[in-house]
Amino acid sequence: MSDEKRLSDHQLTTVVYAANSAIHGTGIFASRDIEKGEYIGTFAGPETHSDGAYVLWVYESDEESNPVGRSGGNLLRYLNHASPYNAQFDGFDLYATRSISCDVEITIDYCGPS
Repeated sequence: MSDEKRLSDHQLTTVVYAANSAIHGTGIFASRDIEKGEYIGTFAGPETHSDGAYVLWVYESDEESNPVGRSGGNLLRYLNHASPYNAQFDGFDLYATRSISCDVEITIDYCGPS
């Protein structure tokens, strides 16, 4: 992840906001229209070695037995699962897999790409 790509928490709110979700608890919603393939933000937080709420594990293809975990420290920790989903992580960076209209909940597949 390059530092120029990562959005600060304040900048992230220009793209997403947290609100009550019909899926589960709190969710993340588009603050504006987001185009397919557009970078949404980076899952930020301290590295962790323990599973728990708001932890994202990234598995490198050559290091599947040694995942890297981050404990969510920004708004992206509130992403909910849905099928079909409209966003996907590439490492810790989140991208839209389809166009997302303003005020639509942004969702991911908790199981990852198949």
